[in-house]
Amino acid sequence: MIGRLQGQVVFEGMDGTVVLDVRGVGYEVSVPLGTLGRAPRTPEGAVTLLVVTHVREDAITLFGFATEGDRGTFKLLNTVNGVGPRVALSLLGALPAQELAQAVSRGDVRRLQAAQGIGKRIAERLVLELKDKLGGVAGAGAPGAAASAPGVPVALPKAPVGPQAALVSALTNMGFKPAEVERVAAELGPRVEAEPLSALVRSALQSLVK
Repeated sequence: MIGRLQGQVVFEGMDGTVVLDVRGVGYEVSVPLGTLGRAPRTPEGAVTLLVVTHVREDAITLFGFATEGDRGTFKLLNTVNGVGPRVALSLLGALPAQELAQAVSRGDVRRLQAAQGIGKRIAERLVLELKDKLGGVAGAGAPGAAASAPGVPVALPKAPVGPQAALVSALTNMGFKPAEVERVAAELGPRVEAEPLSALVRSALQSLVK
């Protein structure tokens, strides 16, 4: 089984599919939105992805993640009836692993339904089955995860939602740092709710490439 890949991104699809060139071999990997912007990179630009190899009778599919927390959360999500790999990717694309763990812990069904493909029934099932499981897994490998003592809650920044979340995901998937992207998205203010995503991306890029 493949557990880790490091290589140059030679293709990036709108559906979350990337092709990673590892010493001349192209690996097709499905990733949550925003993964490439958060994944570690070498000085030469090679991206490191932690991988889950999903094997079926008719296909072998690779799923890639920026942190161990993302990968562990993906594995746990797949243990819930009705949540397959694609739904799990959608969840992690809409909610960072730690924010997802918080939403499940709070029983915030409405927040979970913000992810594409998540209806009320599946959201309630996630809360029921994972309420006491996601917290410890989601923080693994995250920046600052080891800064607090065991058992002490960590105050996490509020994740963007709605149109702002779509803008942040689009820009981080282009390779910009999440902190820079969230700052620019916040500077756009009310425009985020009023203008189409394509126009917002163009405006944000003008600030990011200065």
